[in-house]
Amino acid sequence: MAHGSLSLGAAVLVGGLLFGTAASAQGAAPECGTIQKTLAERKALVSRANAASNSKKKMTPQEACALFGKLQSNGAEGMKWITANKEWCSIPDSFAEGFKADHLKVSGIRTKICGVAAQATKMEAQARAQAQNGASSGLLGGPGLTGSFKLPQGAL
Repeated sequence: MAHGSLSLGAAVLVGGLLFGTAASAQGAAPECGTIQKTLAERKALVSRANAASNSKKKMTPQEACALFGKLQSNGAEGMKWITANKEWCSIPDSFAEGFKADHLKVSGIRTKICGVAAQATKMEAQARAQAQNGASSGLLGGPGLTGSFKLPQGAL
């Protein structure tokens, strides 16, 4: 999974550079530059994913799910913009296709990671429930001893 994140980052960066050059060369309307904000956000998110995969302290599945959720939202926003402005802003087909491929890859990774996160959350909840129930249970996991026990009175 870490390898996929690295290639994703490289693809986004290359695409961003190619598009930035095309938009500058054309001298298009100012709205053609608005994709740069989306690309900068995407680059930052990919950098976070790469940093986490290379770090000793790994993300929890829930943190990874949230990060890939942001990446997916960013991709959806980028795809919407590309679709609306492809002709007007002379967006190269290679950039549009590369962005779409990255977006689909992120969506697939997010689905897997969020499935793992949901399973982890479920298992944590079950463990907490068992711990709470276990606090009142007996030594061997049964209901424990109930009732009273009287110590013998006498020469103790």
